[in-house]
Amino acid sequence: MSANAHYPQINPPHRLLMGPGPINADPRVLRAMASQLVGQYDPVMTGYMNEVMALYRDVFRTQNRWTMLVDGTSRAGIEAILVSAIRPGDKVLVPVFGRFGHLLCEIARRCRAEVHAIEAPWGEVFTPDQIEEAIKKVKPRLLLTVQGDTSTTMLQPLAELGDICRRHGVLFYTDATASLGGNELQTDAWGLDAVSAGLQKCLGGPSGSSPVTLSAQMEEAIRRRKHVEEGIRTAAHEDGDEEMIYSNYFDLGMVMDYWGPERLNHHTEATSMLFAARECARIMLEEGMDNLIARHALHGDALLAGIQGMGLEPFGDLRHKMNNVLGVVIPSQVHGEAVRKLLLEDFHIEIGTSFGPLQGKIWRIGTMGYNARKDCVLQTLTALEAVLNRLGFKTTQGAAMQAAWDVYARSAV
Repeated sequence: MSANAHYPQINPPHRLLMGPGPINADPRVLRAMASQLVGQYDPVMTGYMNEVMALYRDVFRTQNRWTMLVDGTSRAGIEAILVSAIRPGDKVLVPVFGRFGHLLCEIARRCRAEVHAIEAPWGEVFTPDQIEEAIKKVKPRLLLTVQGDTSTTMLQPLAELGDICRRHGVLFYTDATASLGGNELQTDAWGLDAVSAGLQKCLGGPSGSSPVTLSAQMEEAIRRRKHVEEGIRTAAHEDGDEEMIYSNYFDLGMVMDYWGPERLNHHTEATSMLFAARECARIMLEEGMDNLIARHALHGDALLAGIQGMGLEPFGDLRHKMNNVLGVVIPSQVHGEAVRKLLLEDFHIEIGTSFGPLQGKIWRIGTMGYNARKDCVLQTLTALEAVLNRLGFKTTQGAAMQAAWDVYARSAV
């Protein structure tokens, strides 16, 4: 028997991905990914790279020259920025309000930083005063934040933190993987020095490429590091007087030289992912960033109304919930995983569970990117209500749908 009999062509089942990400990619993005490859220094390819930089400046709402892609999942973008900016012994401050704040702490420790964390209960966020007080006490070189943490579904306010960081001489980074596109983010207006994201949530694409943007101040900090390839420093880095960056692949000084006019060889660009990232940004800007954020807010509000309409309790401080992911407290009389199993098997709908102190206590339901649509919200509410009733949690039949429809009726969608 041939190997082909054991390994047929990939043909995954249809799923409606309504968890915290990844989501169903926009068909236009999938079509872009199917395009034929070109060489990495083909003028067509370098032209696409320049277009990606221009498009993501508008997505991030920045004038930063160094706005580009890091090949890899969203975590690759996080690690590239931290590994390139943090020097051994640097003090960094991390406000932790969920799982991904702990991730920033772990990566910073691997960069040999002196990590100082402040923690908020899961379901809450920090006030600017709390963060400024910690900055005054710690005197960090960098503030590392998460804007939207999908583990808690909370959105950390950032608008006032840039001024605080400038007053205290602190470089300001945020991980916007789960928030960019579905919630307001103003890189320049808010004084952010570095932002990283991913395609697989509100951007409507697959995981595998991480858009990043760097301020001039962050570029300078990175350029001062030693950047060595095969034992030879490039002329652009001869004045580097800080300890060498520990990663070659994630060395953003070298990545900048690859994306810049020098086109110095560093890696082979992930062409199909670049096509995906370009199409994600093109679609977002075609809709308009303000309209995109409003769409995520609308469908998030409709989902929230439906969840409350069927008698379920949303999780956390709703004043700071993300537009695109909702935490739902699992009723005591049902088993959370049994609900998820029935949703997947009988309706082909996936919702998420959570981590750490919230494991088994909440579901996380996403309305983001291509799935931030009325039909996706109504299908999910209908299926969830049916499964809950099947498993013994009685709801007022149709109340969830009516509540969601009321939200849509008020917005004339």
